[in-house]
Amino acid sequence: MELVLAIAIGALYAAGIYLILRRSIAKLIIGLALLSHGANLLIFTAAGLERGRPPLIPEGQTEAAMPIADPLPQALILTAIVIGFSVLAFALVLFLRAFQTVGGDDLDDMRTTDT
Repeated sequence: MELVLAIAIGALYAAGIYLILRRSIAKLIIGLALLSHGANLLIFTAAGLERGRPPLIPEGQTEAAMPIADPLPQALILTAIVIGFSVLAFALVLFLRAFQTVGGDDLDDMRTTDT
């Protein structure tokens, strides 16, 4: 299973970097989203894929009797999803404003607006 996820992570990173290097801002934003998803999968896979029970220890015990799931990677991924969503929302607002000003999404056209 880890091999399949490693291939998917590599494909997401490759597609994201390819799209970020394009001249269109719309493709740049899509590439940023793909990189964000690849990073989330990387954190999920690096934590180890194990089936386990919820990380709850019964009352009166000091340690779990059976394997439990690690909650830290799940919390990191949830935080990364929220931060990634806010970055993408900000990028979309910037794209909309730049599109209204320049009239296109080509980065070369935006360089000519500098004074």
